[in-house]
Amino acid sequence: MENFAAPARPIVASMAAAAAAAPDRAVAFQGAPGANSHVAVSEAFPDALPLPCFSFDDAIEAVKNGTAARAMIPIENSLHGRVADIHFLLPESGLVITGEHFLPIRHALMGTGTRDDVREAMSHPQALGQCRHWLKAHDIRPVSYPDTAGAAAMVAEQGTPGVAALAPPAAADIYGLNLLATDIADADHNMTRFVVLARGGKPAVGDGPWMTTFIFEVKNVPAALYKALGGFATNGVNMTKLESYQRGGTFAATDFYCDIEGKPGDENVDRALEELGFQTKWVRVLGTYRQARKRG
Repeated sequence: MENFAAPARPIVASMAAAAAAAPDRAVAFQGAPGANSHVAVSEAFPDALPLPCFSFDDAIEAVKNGTAARAMIPIENSLHGRVADIHFLLPESGLVITGEHFLPIRHALMGTGTRDDVREAMSHPQALGQCRHWLKAHDIRPVSYPDTAGAAAMVAEQGTPGVAALAPPAAADIYGLNLLATDIADADHNMTRFVVLARGGKPAVGDGPWMTTFIFEVKNVPAALYKALGGFATNGVNMTKLESYQRGGTFAATDFYCDIEGKPGDENVDRALEELGFQTKWVRVLGTYRQARKRG
């Protein structure tokens, strides 16, 4: 909590105390109170006790040690791509993905002075990237900060009229800032996808549609990825996301993070995953969960 700016600390302390009293209702998120992740938790789990954490690692650790029952982590944005490196964070954590949530993102400029005073805007790199054309058009220099609402708290603490924050509009009320401009993202379709993490998942039974997320490492042979993915095409499994990443800094092996429609137990999914296992070094399923939004 000491990493949060002073105006956020008493709010964080109060929320942490409430979560500690009922950890089964607590949902950890990265950021200060008022962050987009806080908004997402409130939308997805209206009866939950949101637990602010300074970093993604802290949010995941809260679930691992039982401080919170779940965590919500943003993993991708429609304008600016990957948010959290969930393929690095999740495999070592022992947690599983149990759900997803889509949140429309609305950025606002807020500060202690007037709009004409602002020369710098502080926020998370994702928010700055999503508003970069607007900032450039208004001659405002972007300044990176670990969190949107945390930036609002820091602006309130510093009290410098020339430095504003980009954050969800509600953060202005939380930290006593002036709302200087609203809806300033570079596109109207600004959307962030969150995943829900827990210590264990429930069996994928009942109504869907379902989504399954997994990671795998290809063999170091020609056409390795083509061979690995062939089973999904021949079995009619829709793949909605495929990302490559490197582990260990060796550049000798490539891992992939993948989302598909369907679940283990579906005949076509089982056949595709069996083929994938034959064509790769290893496969690890990170979770099967209901789709929050139909793909395609």
